[in-house]
Amino acid sequence: MESIEKEQVTRKANHIRRLYDWTIQWAEKPHSTWALFTLAFCESSFFPIPPDVLLIALAVSKPAKAFKYALVCSIGSIIGGCFGYFIGYQLFEYVGSPIISFYNITDLFNAVSTQYQNNAFSAIAVAGFTPIPYKVFTIAAGVCKINIFTLILASALSRSARFFLVAGLFYVFGPKIKTFIEKYFNILSIVFVILLISGFVAIKYLK
Repeated sequence: MESIEKEQVTRKANHIRRLYDWTIQWAEKPHSTWALFTLAFCESSFFPIPPDVLLIALAVSKPAKAFKYALVCSIGSIIGGCFGYFIGYQLFEYVGSPIISFYNITDLFNAVSTQYQNNAFSAIAVAGFTPIPYKVFTIAAGVCKINIFTLILASALSRSARFFLVAGLFYVFGPKIKTFIEKYFNILSIVFVILLISGFVAIKYLK
């Protein structure tokens, strides 16, 4: 049984690696900007590779256009999040559930659904910036019938912050920052989350 499970994990890992390589090669294509938009859209609803991969590749090649790429990435991700919401709201049994099962994130999905009962906005805003698969949150938002404007606002805040931070670093420091981001991305995410939560706490006590 363990050998079968390991084989399945290895097969999925190899599949995702091929998708990663396929994604990177779009940076050299004439329609790379549209590819970035499409990737950001798909990643928010079902695709496994984060748009940061292509965003970084494009920002490395053309740092002066880094903010343009971040804007394209943000818009694609927000609209894609709405599609993920639709999957959860209307097509969970036929589309959403198989997506959750494929990535083996049922426990995470259930935890997210529970978190939505406490504070949906903060849960989405925090997730949008972190490496946690964002599709889990957008699909769960539809299943839990969260107000879609809550999803859009939280997505606009967190996804834009994430992508514009990456773009800003490349714009200021150039390609040298690539290694730093890849090495410390998780730490940077945690720092942002702490700041974001602190902001929510401050707002709560100022009311």
